[in-house]
Amino acid sequence: MTKYTLPPLRPELLVCPNSACDATTRIGVHSHKERRYICHTCKTTFADTTGTMLYGLKHPLWLVLIVLSLLAYGCPRRALVATFNLDERTVADWQAKAGRHAKTVQEHRVCQGQVDVGQVQADALYTKTQAGPIWVATAMTVVSRLWLWGAIGWQRDQALITPVIEQVRAAARPGHAILFAVDGFKAYVSVIVKVFRDLLRNGKPGRPRLLVWAELQIVQVVKQRAGQRLLSITRRLAHGSLARAEAIMQATQVELGRINTAYIERLNATMRTWIPALVRRTRRPSGARERLQAALFWTGCVYNFCHMHATLAGTPAMAADLTDHRWSIDELIRYRCQRE
Repeated sequence: MTKYTLPPLRPELLVCPNSACDATTRIGVHSHKERRYICHTCKTTFADTTGTMLYGLKHPLWLVLIVLSLLAYGCPRRALVATFNLDERTVADWQAKAGRHAKTVQEHRVCQGQVDVGQVQADALYTKTQAGPIWVATAMTVVSRLWLWGAIGWQRDQALITPVIEQVRAAARPGHAILFAVDGFKAYVSVIVKVFRDLLRNGKPGRPRLLVWAELQIVQVVKQRAGQRLLSITRRLAHGSLARAEAIMQATQVELGRINTAYIERLNATMRTWIPALVRRTRRPSGARERLQAALFWTGCVYNFCHMHATLAGTPAMAADLTDHRWSIDELIRYRCQRE
């Protein structure tokens, strides 16, 4: 069997963990053998796992990384327990920690107003759990296939989709044109218009007016079905200009045609494949909603930064200019967010 070796230390990815130190650079390698770093400003030394979910774990790091890699791509937890002789609670704990870390990475790398989102497609998928039916709302940008955010709720309502749209705004570069392609659920239009507003400050007393983004377009794609058979597809402009919406669509889609929600539906199908609890008509329980959310964010973050997309020359994060290389699972799990 080939011996697993950890990747070399990369001090350029780090910040000093000392809360009293203001340094964000000048991190050096203190010991390659012990895998420790040193901050040249405050002279603090720290392990390469400090500040990550790997710190303090009793199992070998290579085992944790392999298990997390398999979890991200849909390997059932029971298979990992049987293969590596682990306690199921241990695997669940690793996935929960990885999910919380991935959510933080998503906030600090994606939702920082740096993405030229262009066309955004949003949708919600439905699954049954032991606790009852659950809805999972997601959104992505078409041009880079970047997964922007996800949320989980007991019902498909405004409370479910609002945090997703808010994070889409947090990711979108201000002043750039944006097209939303959504299904016929009426709450989408009211939530998007409410979130994508700015204060109009004119120097006059009183509360400033709120103006909707001038370059915001919303198109609803409504599908009529009879059972499993698709009868018709109707597209209706809910906000903005149809001509401008068509122009954004043509600039962001590789496969030209009409405005649709096919890209987010494909991504949701991928999520169903990689997250066993989302598979339709399965006896696989998803457990608590927090556990399902952890699996969603861990898989979504791996999809963004580690997964080479078939139609892109790299990962979605590379296509969105958020990174210049494909991240490994090890690099993702060790990523430290800059202190505020």
